[in-house]
Amino acid sequence: MRILRRIATASNYYHYHCHHYYYNNNNTNNHVRSYVSTCRAVVLPSFGGADKLQLRSDVKVPPLKPNDVLVRTRAVSINPLDTRMRSGYGRSIFEPLLPLILGRDVSGEVAAVGESVRSVSLGQDVFGALHPTAVRGTYTDYAILSEEEVTPKPTSLSHVEASAIPFAALTAWRALKSTARISEGQRILIVGGGGAVGFSAIQLAVAADCHVVTTCGSQSVDRILAAGAEQAVDYIAEDVELAIKGKFDAVLDTIGVPETERMGINFLKRGGHYMTLQGEAASFADRYGLTIGLPAATAFLLKRQIQYRYSHGIEYSWTYMRADLEGLIEIRKLCEAGKMKIPVDKTFPITQVKEAHEAKDNKLIPGKVVLELD
Repeated sequence: MRILRRIATASNYYHYHCHHYYYNNNNTNNHVRSYVSTCRAVVLPSFGGADKLQLRSDVKVPPLKPNDVLVRTRAVSINPLDTRMRSGYGRSIFEPLLPLILGRDVSGEVAAVGESVRSVSLGQDVFGALHPTAVRGTYTDYAILSEEEVTPKPTSLSHVEASAIPFAALTAWRALKSTARISEGQRILIVGGGGAVGFSAIQLAVAADCHVVTTCGSQSVDRILAAGAEQAVDYIAEDVELAIKGKFDAVLDTIGVPETERMGINFLKRGGHYMTLQGEAASFADRYGLTIGLPAATAFLLKRQIQYRYSHGIEYSWTYMRADLEGLIEIRKLCEAGKMKIPVDKTFPITQVKEAHEAKDNKLIPGKVVLELD
């Protein structure tokens, strides 16, 4: 029988921010699974600017499902998806589900586990990322992820450093490993190698012994070459199509405008893969509503795929992050081997989440921004 009782805690912070319970289940050997009923979270009640974000102290924590992991959050990174969702991207999907909690990446400690969880244990440092459509994100003292979405944190990285990696690196992993199935010796072009996804993709491709070329801003050239790319072309100072020679087995386009799409496709060998992060599913749904928009997006994608297969002999796809435990474990191993890192430009306490979002909106901080939770 489960005995549920309130426990007092020595920490005033804990007492103030969280209503904390635990129960002991005699069937789980010596597992004590703590459970939190409410905690702080940054809530988005309506779409708009950074001023819409509200830090609340009494947000409910839903009960854990059998394969859920409750993570005591230490750091979360701000992804472009967070600021876009806050502004109303994906409105047709998310509006009926408001209020949302934003945030995809997390690094922290395991505070509780569902009864089926075996891969991580209480008190363990973990990192991971939620799926793009998750409604209860990670801007909260206690985040809930499935067992497939977390893995032990690389010991070589702090929580701040670790929180910057999973969502971007898994997006790159999905494109290069799951879709293009890159292999040793192939030539890979990354359009926009300075951003978190592009920089992750460069490191994944270099670790797979591929030859990597990238386009980027001038401020990223040295960092990209140090990460192992063979050529980094400053797209403002140089004519990209003249500077880059030869054809490629795969192109990952993190910019996804018509100009980069045309260029990327022309750089591909026959049988190559063009992958763009700027899939149209959410924008079609926002424009036409879910019932018309999603089938329209599918038809649009299919038309593109047939067109490019016929005209260029290449595969065309929209790429999205998806939880992939195998990918996350490989990313962790690359981090531990010093082959995967995303620099963090600035950290903010969670209490300054509005300022952090404003800084990203106004492009005041080009690189990764991380929110810290004490």
